[in-house]
Amino acid sequence: MGVNSAMKNQHPNNQVFNVSIDVPPQGGSKCFDDDGRLKRTGTVWTASAHIITAVIGSGVLSLAWATAQLGWIAGPAVMFLFAFVTYYTSTLLAACYRSGDPITGKRNYTYMDAVGANLGGFKVKLCGLVQYLNLFGVAIGYTIASSISMMAINRSNCFHKKGEKNPCHVNSNPYMIAFGIVQIIFSQIPDFDQLWWLSIVAAVMSFTYSTIGLGLGIAKVAETGKVMGSLTGISIGAVTSTQKLWRSFQALGDIAFAYSYSLILIEIQDTIRAPPSESKTMKKASLVSIAVTTLFYMLCGCMGYAAFGDMAPGNLLTGFGFYNPYWLVDIANAAIVIHLIGAYQVYCQPLFAFIEKFAIEKYPNSQFITREIEIPTPGLTPFKLNLFRLVWRTAFVMTTTVISMLLPFFNDIVGLLGALGFWPLTVYFPVEMYIKQKKIPKWSTKWVCLQILSVACLIITIAAAAGSVAGVVLDLKSYKPFSSN
Repeated sequence: MGVNSAMKNQHPNNQVFNVSIDVPPQGGSKCFDDDGRLKRTGTVWTASAHIITAVIGSGVLSLAWATAQLGWIAGPAVMFLFAFVTYYTSTLLAACYRSGDPITGKRNYTYMDAVGANLGGFKVKLCGLVQYLNLFGVAIGYTIASSISMMAINRSNCFHKKGEKNPCHVNSNPYMIAFGIVQIIFSQIPDFDQLWWLSIVAAVMSFTYSTIGLGLGIAKVAETGKVMGSLTGISIGAVTSTQKLWRSFQALGDIAFAYSYSLILIEIQDTIRAPPSESKTMKKASLVSIAVTTLFYMLCGCMGYAAFGDMAPGNLLTGFGFYNPYWLVDIANAAIVIHLIGAYQVYCQPLFAFIEKFAIEKYPNSQFITREIEIPTPGLTPFKLNLFRLVWRTAFVMTTTVISMLLPFFNDIVGLLGALGFWPLTVYFPVEMYIKQKKIPKWSTKWVCLQILSVACLIITIAAAAGSVAGVVLDLKSYKPFSSN
């Protein structure tokens, strides 16, 4: 996990994509696990907090728009469908944390390690490329999303003072820079295991803004006295038939990827203590977090659609579907920003760990990479500063911030990256690894059912990617860099 443990246990290896560090079995003890690493302390609840932090992003507030494209029948049905698919494939992936015996088998510390142990070869490199490209894209997406919420607070106060018809233009760049500075500080947290408190704060924030969005939707329905929307979604006439098709594909993708956390599942599982076996705990955590997530998605998506119908904004709290009470909208947007600070770290820690482990394996004698400087902190254990970690993580955050400033519509491109990543990471690799590990015979009923699931999700991924490309093309037509919104 941390640089120290990586140094103690490292076996130099020059293959770029092999990030596992083999540790001779040492048997469990009070202080150490069976792999010689410090005793893991994670539980069902900390794992659930990590998952909820990763899954319930501010995208929950766009589900009213997604439901508006699909309607009262398809919208909720698609949410339930993807909840089931994500939970099922998560249980398959959780079973791959250990190779061989589920209790005493060799641990796979990362998603790539699991793919390497079960599938090997080119598939490991493909998995690494897709996974880390996605994590990089998510970091950019979260930077943009946080700036949108900070701008919404500014605009909400402006509307309150100057009236709702005032344009209240705001530049997003200062907010992105502020978010980047905060991330540089939090990025110095050495590893995933030490993020539990940040994940719990972020999970509480996600419930806060989701509840506010839900409450405002209910209040709007109560105020108008009627439930908006239709069985088939936005009608042709309000949009063209082609737009309806692209929007439906995009909505399908938005809902599918709103559940996706497979790319960090193994890393979360590696924080869980045993006994019971890590896979049992992870399956429970997946069930708890997906049940909670689905409940909130259904409530927020459906109540937002009921409140606004076809006119549901892309984001209930930043699209100014609601102007008042302005202070409540401000609290909700502040909660989004705090949540995204935590979510950024939950997603980026696996990428940080990958680069740092590779650097240690490649240059084991470099003081710049391996030396830990202890800085005394009053009342706490000394903070261990690593110069390579400081420089590389700061450079990473600065890069994501600059790209966010250059391409403020990058959310659509992240949607495309998410579309391309959903099938391989959430469905294909977990299914193939499970088949290999459990030795499921080819053309058996179970094998055929798993392949049908994989192909169906591939088709949805292609459709969603097409919808995202159409969104990017539209954004490029009106693109003006560094302009105020």
